[in-house]
This record gives sequence, structure tokens and C-alpha cells, in this order.
Amino acid sequence: MAIGDIIVGIDIGTSKVSAVVGEVNNFSQIEIICSTSNRCDGIKKGKIINEEEVALAIAKTIKEAEDEADFKINSAYITIPGKYVTIVQNSITKELKDKYSGISTKDVTTAIMQVRDIEIPEGKTIVDIVPNQFILRDGRIIADPIGEFSPEFTLNAQIILADKDYVRQMSTILKKAGLEVDGMVPNSLAQRNLILDVNELHDNIMIVDMGAGNTDIGVFEGDSFVYTNTIPLGGDNITNDIAVVLNISEEEADKLKRQYGLALKSFIDNDNDIILNTYKGDGKNKIIKSSELIEIIEARIEEIFTLVNKDISMQGLKQRINNVVLTGQGITNINKSDVAGKISLNIPVKVSTGRLISTIRPTYRVAYALVRYIAARPFAKSVSSNIDSKSETSIVKTILERIKDFFYS
Repeated sequence: MAIGDIIVGIDIGTSKVSAVVGEVNNFSQIEIICSTSNRCDGIKKGKIINEEEVALAIAKTIKEAEDEADFKINSAYITIPGKYVTIVQNSITKELKDKYSGISTKDVTTAIMQVRDIEIPEGKTIVDIVPNQFILRDGRIIADPIGEFSPEFTLNAQIILADKDYVRQMSTILKKAGLEVDGMVPNSLAQRNLILDVNELHDNIMIVDMGAGNTDIGVFEGDSFVYTNTIPLGGDNITNDIAVVLNISEEEADKLKRQYGLALKSFIDNDNDIILNTYKGDGKNKIIKSSELIEIIEARIEEIFTLVNKDISMQGLKQRINNVVLTGQGITNINKSDVAGKISLNIPVKVSTGRLISTIRPTYRVAYALVRYIAARPFAKSVSSNIDSKSETSIVKTILERIKDFFYS
């Protein structure tokens, strides 16, 4: 990463748009300049139903960030849901012209650009290249081969493809908000280094991130990103279930979910009475037992984990996953959600304990993770977003051109 680079990350969720602006300091760490967020109702079940609404939410969020940071933001990185992502594993072996001069930066960046030379399926486009492993001729596996003496090296990498229509749609939306797209990063990939502990980074892990309307899953085998997808259910579905079944307002349903959030009825300590203040049936202030509320929560959480289980089983991945890590505002405030997950998946499940999790407000966690991911890109020439305190005109770049900027020195 380059000292002084300013990175703008935007997380476009089903209920809100959040942005984090960070700067790389002298210690190669991210200093947050500002973070802003606004409600967004333009996305339902992971699909964009109102481009104008999404563009307006992004524009408002960025305007607030500009006012706080005191500079003009012309471009940003954004997250992309797993449902629009396809991961292709590829490798390339590069022979050095001079085996006695050591592996150079140019050797590595050239290999990274060559590894992207794959047959791209119709309707897909490259949005990211993730170099995760370099193997020298003597068999040594290293993260950074620059300066090593070897007549050749093999690069293993993931080529991240996205649905071309979605990329085009998001680019259009950001242009309406006055921004260009610096790059797109899958949700799970952006969050990996933030929510996983050090020992988990080298394990076969599935991240389950439950937001308001979506549950994103990402599967990692050590350093390799192997699969991602989106289940179109989240925390808002639990709230809606409570509101419909108990015949109360969404506001009260959400309050009850937060107050009595428990994923399994078997863990109820005291089945106390709950007065429903917004009950819409005959009579006022209906009284139910807390077990009735927990049953509703339990049923939806079980369904979500069942769908996750079905998805990874169909992909042939389940037997390769050693542990599952839960994150996201839709699930982490519901007690015993990890136990419910273990019952449905038959895999050890835990709520994320990543050391930085507690230091970042949940609203900005994904956007901050995105900024950290971009800042930590290896072998990148520049990762800075386009910031200008005077000019209103941004530099137009396609996503593929941004990828070339990352790696060409």
C-alpha cells in the first residue's frame, strides 16, 4: 500500500448505504477520516428495484462524507453480493529470463496479469484478481516471492467474475450519484481479514453474514477463496414474521426481536408474559408467552441455515468445511444463533471474535472491511480513490483498467 492513499469504500446493503473514507498512514495502517450512512429502500432480496432510490442514498451518503472530510470524492470501491459472483481458480508458471537476478516486481505483476487470461463465460466480466500463493521450483510456498532466487515460480490465484449486467447497472447507479467505480469486491472476501482470527485465516472456513435482507456466504480453504453465494433472507424477514404472526406493527416486532432475541426455544430460562402494545386484533394489549415469540424466530433462523446447508451440499463443499463463523447485524444479536447453526449444518459454528470486530460500529463494519482489504492489496502500484478538492470531473476508468493500475508498476 502507498502511504497517503485515500480509499473510499461503499457497502450497498438491502436496508442502508454505508461509506468509510480511510487514509494509509506512515505505519501502513488505515486511519478512518469519516464514516457515513443512510437508509436505502431501493433493494429487495438482493435485487435492485429502484435505481433512483439507490443512487440518491449513495449521493447523500457521499455528500455527508465530503462535508466531513472537506474534499470532493469522485470514485469509490463497492461491495458485491455473492449471488452475482463466480470464482475461477487458475495458475501460471513463469520462467525467469535471468535466474541469477532474483524474482523482480515486474516478474510478479506480469504473472498476475497473465493469470487472468482465462475463457470468460458469456455474461461475465472480471472484477478482481486475488493472488494467494507463490510456489518456487524447490517447492517452497511463500506469500511474497520478490527477491527470491529461483529459475521459475508458479502463481495460484482466484479470478473473480461478476455478472456483466449487475456491473453495468451498478456503474450506472454510481454515475447518477456522481461517482466512478474503482472496483468491486465480494462481501465475504472483503470481510475475511476483519472478522476471522489469525488461526482461522489458515483453516477451511465458511463465513455466514446475515444482513437485513440477505445472507451472504463465503467459503475459504486456507488462503483460497473458493465459493460465494447469497441466500435472499435476513434479519428483516425475522422481524416481518413476528409482525405478521402476532399481528403487530413492524416497529414493535423489531423491538421484541432485539429484547427477547433467542434462536432456540429450548434455552428459555423464564417463559414470561409479553404485552403486545400494537396488537391489531380485537381488544387491546394482547398478552403472549415469550416462548411463542421465540418459536417464530427459531423457525426462520432454522430455514436460513437449512438453505445454507442445501447450497453448500449441492456444491460439494460441506465435507471440506471445518468451521463456520457468523457475522452481520441480522444474526449476531440473537443469542444461541451459533447453536442453531450447528444443529442445522452439523459443523462447528461460532459468532465472529475477530480482534477488530468490537472496535468498529456494526453499521460501518463491511465498508471498513472493504477499505482495509483494498489497502492491503499486495503488489499494488496505487489503490487510491479519485479525490479532488477542486475539480468536479472525475477520471473515467473501467474496472478492468483499475485492475491493471493495481498491478502494473
